Amino acid sequence: MANAAATLVIHVVDDDMSVRTGLARLMRSAGHPVQVFEGVEQFLERSGPAMHNGCVVLDISMPELSAPPMQHRLTQAAAGIPVIALSTRDDDETRRLARVFGARFFLRKPVDDQALLDAIEWVAGGARPPE
Repeated sequence: MANAAATLVIHVVDDDMSVRTGLARLMRSAGHPVQVFEGVEQFLERSGPAMHNGCVVLDISMPELSAPPMQHRLTQAAAGIPVIALSTRDDDETRRLARVFGARFFLRKPVDDQALLDAIEWVAGGARPPE
C-alpha cells in the first residue's frame, strides 16, 4: 500500500526552520515528495491544482493562524485535501482549530516520526487508522 502514499506530495507548513528541515528529511527518507513552506501565506501563494494530490502537515500554532480571515483562506484552499495538524499545545482551543481546518489527525509536537508516517499512510488510503 505504500505506492498509494508514495505518490502523495507532502506539503509541510511550519514557521520553525528546524522543524521544516526535519520533517522534509523524514518525508524524503520515507519516499514521499515534499514541499516546505515557512508560513500559510507562502503556502497559499504557491498552492495550485497540483496540491490536490497532496497532504498538508500543518503547524496550527503559528501566530498568523489566530486570525479568522487567514483560517478561512486556508480552509478554502485546502478543501478536500487531507490535513494533519501539529502543535506544541494540546488543549481544547487547539483541537477546535484542528477541526476548523478539517484535520484528519492531530499530533502533538515533538511528533513521533512513525506516528506521522502512519497518519500520512492512512490519509493516503493505504492503511488502517493508527492506534
